[in-house]
Amino acid sequence: MTQNHPFHLVTKSPWPIITSFNIMTMLTGMVMWTTMKKMETLILGTILTTICSMMWWRDVVRESTFQGNHTKMVTKGIKLGMILFITSEVMFFFSFFWSFFHSSLSPNIEIGMNWPPKSIKPFNPMEVPLLNTIILLSSGVSITWAHQAILLNKLNKANKSILITVLLGIYFTILQKWEYSESSFTIADSIYGSTFYMMTGFHGLHVIIGTIFLAVCFSRSKNMHFSLKHHMGFEAAAWYWHFVDVVWLFLYISVYWWGK
Repeated sequence: MTQNHPFHLVTKSPWPIITSFNIMTMLTGMVMWTTMKKMETLILGTILTTICSMMWWRDVVRESTFQGNHTKMVTKGIKLGMILFITSEVMFFFSFFWSFFHSSLSPNIEIGMNWPPKSIKPFNPMEVPLLNTIILLSSGVSITWAHQAILLNKLNKANKSILITVLLGIYFTILQKWEYSESSFTIADSIYGSTFYMMTGFHGLHVIIGTIFLAVCFSRSKNMHFSLKHHMGFEAAAWYWHFVDVVWLFLYISVYWWGK
């Protein structure tokens, strides 16, 4: 059946409703894990959410790459949606920075009118945090290299640079996990511990999501899904990764260096 408009009328899909139930299962399992130390529901929810996400992504890739449903008008809408999503993420982190500066610029008497609180031994910003900063800045360079390679239709170079970015993202996550294991304070140690782990923890979660996003793009690029004029999936991943980079710069300067 032909259509006389450039828009994509999405076909019926079971994945949105099923995925929402699975995410609810995963979050319920997370609560059970933190309160009752039972991980069965969390593992089940995570596995089901992963499977449904893969099926959903497969359908979107099929619609865009093989069925040609992502016209210029549809791509324009997707770009706007990604911009609004990143804007909402900016507001999300803005609330955490607000909390951090509210407590650090005017420490109240409950934490000894001192920042960091007297019992807290903060991380040295010249050690692992600086290394992580270099890693993320390097990944920003490699993802930009990948974008330019796609625009020049040099897909082999694009594959290499996307893979480098994914590996740097994994390296960053490993170092962040190691830093947490070496920490002398926990999320329960005053407002400093709460804001530190909420800000760095949610940023770490975004790094993991961005790494998965780029890994999917690497697989698609290897399968020749991108061209110099049609690579919106990669472009969205690159925007997201640059957002993650910028947030980390603010985190490093504010929490690790200034807040020391």
